[in-house]
Amino acid sequence: MVQRVAVVGGGGSGLTCIKACIDEGLQPVCFESSDDIGGLWRFKESPESGRASIYRSLVVNISKEMMCFSDFPMPADYPNYVLHSQLLQYLRLYAEHFDLLRYISFKTTVKRITQRPDFSLSGQWDVVTTNRDGEEESHIFDAVMVCTGHFTHPVFPLSEFPGHETFSGKCLHSWQYKDADAYRGKRVVVIGLGNSGGDIAVEISRSAEKTFVSTRQGAWVFGRMASNGLPLDMIAITRFNNLLTKLLPSSLVNWIKEGVANQRCDHRLYGLQPKHRITDGRPLINTDFPVQMLNGAIVLKPNLKCFKGSGVVFEDGTVEFNIDYVVFCTGYNAGHPFLPPGLFTGPQKQLKLYKRLFPPSLSRPTLVVLSLFQTNGPITNSVEMQARWAVKVFNGLCHLPLKKKMLEVIESDTKRNSKSHRSEAHAARLVDYMSYMDFMAEEVGVRPNLLTLLLRDPVLWVKIFFGPCTPYQYRLTGPGRWDGARQAILTQWDRVAQPFRTRVVPVPKRRRSILYSPWLFVFGVTVIVGVLLSRNDSVVGLKDPAQILARWSQRTPGSLVK
Repeated sequence: MVQRVAVVGGGGSGLTCIKACIDEGLQPVCFESSDDIGGLWRFKESPESGRASIYRSLVVNISKEMMCFSDFPMPADYPNYVLHSQLLQYLRLYAEHFDLLRYISFKTTVKRITQRPDFSLSGQWDVVTTNRDGEEESHIFDAVMVCTGHFTHPVFPLSEFPGHETFSGKCLHSWQYKDADAYRGKRVVVIGLGNSGGDIAVEISRSAEKTFVSTRQGAWVFGRMASNGLPLDMIAITRFNNLLTKLLPSSLVNWIKEGVANQRCDHRLYGLQPKHRITDGRPLINTDFPVQMLNGAIVLKPNLKCFKGSGVVFEDGTVEFNIDYVVFCTGYNAGHPFLPPGLFTGPQKQLKLYKRLFPPSLSRPTLVVLSLFQTNGPITNSVEMQARWAVKVFNGLCHLPLKKKMLEVIESDTKRNSKSHRSEAHAARLVDYMSYMDFMAEEVGVRPNLLTLLLRDPVLWVKIFFGPCTPYQYRLTGPGRWDGARQAILTQWDRVAQPFRTRVVPVPKRRRSILYSPWLFVFGVTVIVGVLLSRNDSVVGLKDPAQILARWSQRTPGSLVK
């Protein structure tokens, strides 16, 4: 029987794991190596080895209503896309509201996690930690939840480019980047066109002499805003759109979405268009990137080939000299050195996970690795659902398939994603947001029943089916039901509008339209009557008023003409 659960990491994922354990009647103990919560979202002036690092201006790409926890909406006055400091404050509010801090041991680093000798029977784990005084401590836990993320070990492929040894400029990884102050008036090359690469390139380009962005394959670019200035994800991520995507041919879906993207900027003209179709990869979410290209502040270049003195050579043979900085936005490797080596397979030591959560090689499913995936939707509440599913499995209320079946699912998912991604490791991490959430929700017993909702609460059904797939939907029923979920859904657009209500907009007085004039009504009636009277009369007859009156008296009951 699972009782004590070790939670490794006190960021957003760790906090929601603590809460999931409490809700399920388990006893969580969270080990956080730093002195505070927040993980990735804690900004530091200088990067610290082994920890995630973010830049000063980072704004999230998911709107507040889509990324909040399912039973704790963000404050209504928060902007729709929050700065990292506001997201950190939200995590503090969440931890305070649910009294989570008392379960966290700060300044405690997990060194090793190993299976107990009787693991096949007990499913227990030995966990070795180092406390703030440097002393090792041993613990026994019934289950382990790993929440350390995958933004701690940067991929820095500098050695792959000839000539880097004699390059006169400076090379760094985006993990080291904090702000654009040092790049003012400089010539800069940014390598990589993911979301970090796009953000950093735009920020540097506002003060640099020239900014070049080197990309291997281009990107489909969307801004954060949809029509009428509304958050893009709240318009795009709906159950109705998801159903259309499944029913319509993929070629038609791609044509429609690419058409929308090209309305904002012609991707072929701008040199942005990649080889893959728009649904086969993650888009770049950046409102300002095409604008900076239009301004000439950003120049798009192909993949970097080598360094040459003070310059760089690209694969198309073009050379840019007098380069001061090269910023590598080339991603991260997932690092879990404390986990048992037997969990990693293949020459690249990949961590295979069933549904991006459970290692299939374990005889007892008492260890999970959370947030080790990429999705086309919010990751925060996806991790929350992972945690809700995991604790159900720990308690024996949900069951996993056999190892063979889990491996087949992993292979199938990886093969499907490999059609559009060259890296097998990358393909294995991809999940479709709504399908993934609904699958886990079905396992937990909290997936909304649309037919039942249609019959019992049609107003709510319309909001859920045609509106944004906000996380509150997964608190309407089943285990962990939240009484405020329905109201949160009905008022979600009010919270979207709230941060804009900082100025009273005068409403001009409308002059009464001539269309509502009573004289216009009388005139219209007169015309209609005249047409009816003259319908059968010749032009000649119109010259004889007596004849007209005689005919009218014949048609009218109780003759008006005596």
